[in-house]
Amino acid sequence: MAITSLTLSSMCSCTGLQSSAPPPPPRLRICCYSSTQHSVHKTLTHIHSSGVIACLRANSAELALKAAHAALSGGISVLEIVMSTPGVFEVLQQLVQEHPTTTLGDIMVDAQCGEVLYIPGVMTPTEILSAYDSGAKIVKVYPVSALGGSQYISALKRPFHHISMVASQGITIDSVREYITQGASAVVLSDAIFDKEAISQNNFNEICRLAHFAALQGNEALEWKKRSTLK
Repeated sequence: MAITSLTLSSMCSCTGLQSSAPPPPPRLRICCYSSTQHSVHKTLTHIHSSGVIACLRANSAELALKAAHAALSGGISVLEIVMSTPGVFEVLQQLVQEHPTTTLGDIMVDAQCGEVLYIPGVMTPTEILSAYDSGAKIVKVYPVSALGGSQYISALKRPFHHISMVASQGITIDSVREYITQGASAVVLSDAIFDKEAISQNNFNEICRLAHFAALQGNEALEWKKRSTLK
């Protein structure tokens, strides 16, 4: 499950933060906890306008909350928390209360919650076409770095230019622009934002800094792509 969407400030307010790979599930579902549900279209629009989805894995609910707060403070506006995180539902509920307009989500195998944006994981052209024909509005290409990286996205977009794609796995912050300019609607960043060493040291200022850099790269890539389209 997950939540809706918000755009937080892109400025990094990290000073107030104190330092104190399982295989991927097959699909991501996003829905709304808040009293006013956002439509699937609006949630999809938030993903497209962000360019970056921060994916958080944590060993405890407390750690997940601190890391999530750091990423949101850094400018991340679309946050995904994997289902294996202890207390994931409680974490999401607290984040929704504190950030009622943010797009929050978790990876789940089977979950229904109001209006749901279903993002199936795909790897091959056949899987992409099958997902699209089944009604998927956006697909997640995984594991993209093992399949050829941004060039694989570029190759897929030639026949499937009408299908929105999220690139996932092994993507660095420095390569965000490359993926988006090659056709990805957004990228999933996991360790690139939630650095394992920073988390182990409770260095949430570093996570905030990385999140700020990632959000900036996403925004700049989308702006560049928009200008290129208008030429």
